[in-house]
Parts: sequence; structure tokens; C-alpha cells
Amino acid sequence: MELFPEPASAPSPAPAGPLADRVRPRTLDDVVGQEHLLGPGRVLRAALERGELHSMILWGPPGSGKTTLASLMAQVTGARFIAFSAVLSGVKEIRQVVGEAETERARRGRRTILFVDEIHRFNRAQQDAFLPHVEKGTIVLIGATTENPSFEVNSALLSRCRVYVLRPLAEPDVIEILRRALADRERGLGAAGVRADEGALAHIARLANGDARAALNVLELTAQLASAGGEITAATVREAGQRRTLLYDKSGEEHYNLISALHKSLRDSDPDASLYWMTRMLDSGEDPLYVARRLVRFASEDVGNADPQALALTLAAKDAYDFLGSPEGELALAQATLYLAMAPKSNAAYVAYNEARADVDAAPAEPVPLHIRNAPTGLMKHLGYGEGYQYAHDAPDARVDQEHLPESLRDRRYYRPTDRGLEAELSRRLADWRRWREERRRST
Repeated sequence: MELFPEPASAPSPAPAGPLADRVRPRTLDDVVGQEHLLGPGRVLRAALERGELHSMILWGPPGSGKTTLASLMAQVTGARFIAFSAVLSGVKEIRQVVGEAETERARRGRRTILFVDEIHRFNRAQQDAFLPHVEKGTIVLIGATTENPSFEVNSALLSRCRVYVLRPLAEPDVIEILRRALADRERGLGAAGVRADEGALAHIARLANGDARAALNVLELTAQLASAGGEITAATVREAGQRRTLLYDKSGEEHYNLISALHKSLRDSDPDASLYWMTRMLDSGEDPLYVARRLVRFASEDVGNADPQALALTLAAKDAYDFLGSPEGELALAQATLYLAMAPKSNAAYVAYNEARADVDAAPAEPVPLHIRNAPTGLMKHLGYGEGYQYAHDAPDARVDQEHLPESLRDRRYYRPTDRGLEAELSRRLADWRRWREERRRST
């Protein structure tokens, strides 16, 4: 008896199964979407039609057809299909599956497709366990992941697999899938006589956000509300209380994609895009305090002294969220986002800090010049601490000409303010001070 028995060869799944499972495509021609992989003459379809199999990673968002495509590959090529969950299985189960695959190939000459759903959840040791068997061809590994395989799949395993990128389904594709499910009397909702107007189908497709499984789940729920022979309308869909499915993983690539979109929209002074990306992160489940931290960072990195108030405002927004919580606190984050987008921009403080850090790392750690050291004891005064120090407030205009950096960094300039916002005034003051010091030195 096999650990992971093959699906029954009956023409359709049990009627009691979820609609999304019952109406899975049975042939490549039934697949909706992914034309860049499965269209006539496309690389993956052509390989399958020739009976060629190779290990691969299917990377795409939820509901884009990764599981369906893997199952169809086995059907088209006559291979044995074993579904394997990265959540429920480990190295022990991998060894058992590989043993069965070797037996199957020796006895019947039949190859085994091992489909690993959520392969990104396997740790390094578990992924390494596949390597020798993929190399020998004992198994054809098909891994499915919603995460960027460059980050989540071991490089050794990734180098032995081709990566195919599945795209989110377009709304017309999702609507076509819903229509087929409504019309299918054998596996879908056709026997129940449920109807749906175009507005309802379009609304479900928008809610699903490119996820066919989510769309079919909504359709099934609304069909139950409509009852046999009833009609699904946009109002029925709204009554089901479904929220739009937003692709997001707080530890995965989409997390970094969205924060990058927010940061760059802020940097480019686009308040509308900035507010959109910030709102999308929050509605997708991101921790609002993470968003607040990124706004505080942006205030120093990209606004800086062009508008010092930006840092105070973002810190106040963080405190406001802490005080109010959700949903009231999100408005403070929105206010800070819009302020940052419209603020004058300067990365002069960021650049200056990085240049100073580079000198700290590379230059010798020279002692502090004696004249700017404190001398709280007689011994320290005797050793020359503080000798020759000029107290600025005793000088006209509070200006003195004395060196504060170590000798190897004498006259080093880190801060170069821009001509934007308050930094334009700071730039004028700094230029005036530097000009005064140069004239003073030339005169002495």
C-alpha cells in the first residue's frame, strides 16, 4: 500500500468536495490563463506534448493553477503522480516516496512526478534530501511556491530545476472559470440551476484578485445563499461578506515589494501612490507599527533637514497609533504618509552619516585633539587637556577657528546640504561659516 496513493481514476471528484476541487481542468485545453506557458507552441506545452518531463519550480500567486498544472503534467505524460505537502511531511517520508518511485520505474518503466506544495516551507536539510534523486532522475520534482524561489529554494536544488512563473489570472479569465462552474452539470453548479448576472461575476472576480480558488469559493458560498434555482446578484455577493483577497506575506517577497513601492512613491513626492501602497499594506495584514517605523526612517533618510518637522510628525504618528490602536490610529499614519510625500526631499544627512561611518571604519582611531578635551582634574590640565581651547560664546558672532577632527581627517566635509526646504538656509549658513574660516586662515 502506497504512502501517498494516486488519485482515483474516476472521471470526477466526489460531489461533496469543494467546488474549486471538483471543477479542476481535465486537459491542457481546459486551462484558463497562463497562455505564456501553455499556449500553442509555448515551451512548457510543447515539452509536455512530446512527453518530456523535467524537474521544475512553479512560482505564482495563490489560485493561479500550480496544483492543477502539475496534475495535468502527469496525465499528459502518463507519469505516476504523488502529492506531497511541505507542511505535513519530512525527510523520512521523502525516502519512502523515493523508494516507491524506484520500484515503479524498475517494474513498469513508469516515471514518478513528486509534487511538493509550498516547497518554500521545507528547511535546507529537507530540500537537500531531494538533490540526489532529482539528479539520477528517480523522481521528477515539481515544487509549487508563492515565494520568490531565489530566496526560498536552495541554490543547489534550484540549479537542477527550471523555474516557470505563473501569473495572476486576469478578471476576464476568472469570469470565464466562474461561467464554466455555473454551467457544468456534472461537477459544477449546473444541476442546481443557479444563475448569476454579469455584475455578480465581475464583482466576484474583483474580490478574488486573480485567485481562481478564492473566486470559486465565493461562488459556492453565494450559490448556497441563493438556493437551488436562484440567481446570484452583486447584492448577494456583498451579503456574503467577502473581502478582497490581497496577496501578501509579511516575511516574503511581496512584503518587500510593497514597502519598496511605498518608499519610492514617497521619495518621488507622489502622495496618491504613497497613500495607496501604505493602505494596501495595512489592509493586507501588515503590522501598522512596522509601517510607522518605515515612515520614521524615511523622515531621516529622504527628507532630513530639508524639513526637520517630518521626523517629529512621524514619531507623533507612531505614538498616536500606539494610543488609539486600530482602526482610528491608521489615520495618523495616513497623515504622516501624505506629509512625507509632499515634504522637500534631501538625503544629505543620510549621505553624510554613511561617509562618516566609512571613515570611522577605514581611518586610524586617532585620539581626540587635546584642545577639545575636558580637563576636570589638575593632572589632566598639566598634560595639556583643554589647552588653547576657544570658547565660542566669548567670540564675536560666536565664531572661532579651531580644528575639531583628528589630523588625518583635517578639513574633511561630510554634510553638503541641498537647496531644498530648510536646507537652503542651512546651506547658506554653512557656506558663510566656511568662507569666514578660510578668510581667517588666509589672514593669519
